[in-house]
Amino acid sequence: MKTMVKIMAVGALMGTTAIYAASTAACAGCHGADFSKSALGKSKIVKDLSKEDIIAALKGYKAGTYGGAMKTVMQGQVKALSDADIEAIAAEIKK
Repeated sequence: MKTMVKIMAVGALMGTTAIYAASTAACAGCHGADFSKSALGKSKIVKDLSKEDIIAALKGYKAGTYGGAMKTVMQGQVKALSDADIEAIAAEIKK
């Protein structure tokens, strides 16, 4: 039984890690591989933001309470993310 629980836990962790990697890859598409690009010339430079600022921005985009010109685009990007997903993405960007 312990072995089965360990296998399930490792599987869940690996699946979660793949989701975060895919999410940061989607971010890098507009913000650059090292997050040093201004997406479409309109966004802040993500690498210059703190982890807390990234989390606040992503949660704000999701809630519709944050953002300017790219607000609608970003809402679509983050709508399916949980708070844990958002925190993991911010941690991955700031590592």
